Amino acid sequence: MKFGKKYQLERQGQDEKKLAGIGHKELKKILKNCRRYPHFPDHGGVSTCPVCDGVFFQTLLKEMSAVVRCFNKRAKKLIERHHSSGFHKYFISFKDKLQGNHIDLIQEGKDLITYALINTVAMRKLLKKYDKIHFSKKGQAFKSQAQSMHIEILQSPWLYELMAFHVNSRRIEANTRNVPVLFEGCSVICKPSLSCHLFDSLKFGIDLTCSICLETVFDAVSLTCGHIFCHMCACKAASVTIVDGMKAADPKEKCPLCREEGVYEGAVHLEELNILLSRSCPEYWDERLQMERVERVRQAKEHWESQCRAFMGV
Repeated sequence: MKFGKKYQLERQGQDEKKLAGIGHKELKKILKNCRRYPHFPDHGGVSTCPVCDGVFFQTLLKEMSAVVRCFNKRAKKLIERHHSSGFHKYFISFKDKLQGNHIDLIQEGKDLITYALINTVAMRKLLKKYDKIHFSKKGQAFKSQAQSMHIEILQSPWLYELMAFHVNSRRIEANTRNVPVLFEGCSVICKPSLSCHLFDSLKFGIDLTCSICLETVFDAVSLTCGHIFCHMCACKAASVTIVDGMKAADPKEKCPLCREEGVYEGAVHLEELNILLSRSCPEYWDERLQMERVERVRQAKEHWESQCRAFMGV
């Protein structure tokens, strides 16, 4: 089955759930119509198109932003429901009018990952087609721009969390009957990386090595730029303590990897990924836990001593 038809079938189910999506069919029509018009090189020698440059990129940018917002909101809500308990769990279910058991939650997570990846494939195919028609590299440039604007869905920390949630749930329910098989033909592997294969055209992988300490990430956090670090390593890079947290970081502090500013305030603590790593590498996890416990206690002690001195006016 061609991707266009497969995407339309997926979109029918997504429309019922009121999920934003990329107008793959409509944008392809724009590209098809633009074949009738001549392309003129601009001052940089790059082909310009009076049809596409005025409509195509603006429409795609708007739709990509809507997809990322929709995905992040729903994925965050799903993970919160999974980790909630007692009255908080009841409150979330009542507030959002949600029902269903753990298996329904697993299926919803699978649907959200499918939603994220199929829209990513649609976007990439459209940009590739644009470059092919116009003999340009504007499509690739737009892809880089989307990453810098954080509207590339593969950068979302909530995608990392859903993938880890899938692996964790699969392990827990391994001996349970009537559990839905997720991602037939897709492999999700956790070694020093977490990877996913889907739609025969997209291979997505997350490197689980902290680029600061060069070890497998411990107590992982994702900055808004999409890069993953150990929580303590990220705090050191932001010049804050564990007690203060990354939200106390100066807005001008940069990501240690991509050097982008203002990426600490919206950092996400990757709880599901941490559960996955603690189960996959128990000896390493226990060793790091013992090592960091000493440093955390030291920082906490210094913090409260400074607070006491400030309170006493010393």
